[in-house]
Amino acid sequence: MKEIDRYFQIFSATLRNFTSRCLKKIHPLAKQQISREKSFHGSNYGGWTLCPTGLDHESIVFSIGVGEDASFDRSVIESYGAQVYAFDPTPRSIDWVAAQAWPPGFHFYPYGLADRNGSRSFHPPENPDHVSHSLLEKRETEKSSIEVEFRTISELSKLVGHKNIDVLKMDIEGAEYEVIQDILAQNRIFVHQILVEFHDFFPEIPLRKTLQTIRSLNQAGYVIFHISPNGREYSFIKVDDEIDEPQS
Repeated sequence: MKEIDRYFQIFSATLRNFTSRCLKKIHPLAKQQISREKSFHGSNYGGWTLCPTGLDHESIVFSIGVGEDASFDRSVIESYGAQVYAFDPTPRSIDWVAAQAWPPGFHFYPYGLADRNGSRSFHPPENPDHVSHSLLEKRETEKSSIEVEFRTISELSKLVGHKNIDVLKMDIEGAEYEVIQDILAQNRIFVHQILVEFHDFFPEIPLRKTLQTIRSLNQAGYVIFHISPNGREYSFIKVDDEIDEPQS
């Protein structure tokens, strides 16, 4: 019976993922909304697309969610001389970072990003070969959850002494929705580019949550200039002029 349940979960997840991708392709909010210069940085697994215009040695990059692949961080430092502030509270990631040699410009902090400060339960993935933990409750790994420290974007900005963030990259396993709302609510933190993976392929997260978040970003002046081929990673840039919001 357990085996049948397992196969049903796999089938449901696959169907959900396929449906999500199809809906994103036809929904007017889930497409490129503006043309900007693009540059891909990092490995096929850990890479992201940003707009390189204006990035230089004075640029500030926040990299949230390091895991065991900081190819994006290294490439950005090498290409622009930017200062990269990387954050990840996962013990395995912390150990991995400590074992590496890093270039000047890479600064690591063992904190997670969330919509409120404090210690919270962090749930490991079902597959022990994977490194990414999540704030989302997982029944299968509930007993293996750990307590780690999280900070809001304003607290992380205070910690490193920068209120202006040129690029904010987030791969935070489903916590991005609440974090984005917190970012948009800030009036003292400016973020120029937001690179984010939306996790609506998780069973707990409906597609409408992603679409609502895209709408909120649009209303705040952030527009999509890139979507990855798998339809999960989005690149937003802040524009001065209001855009005509697509109608759903």
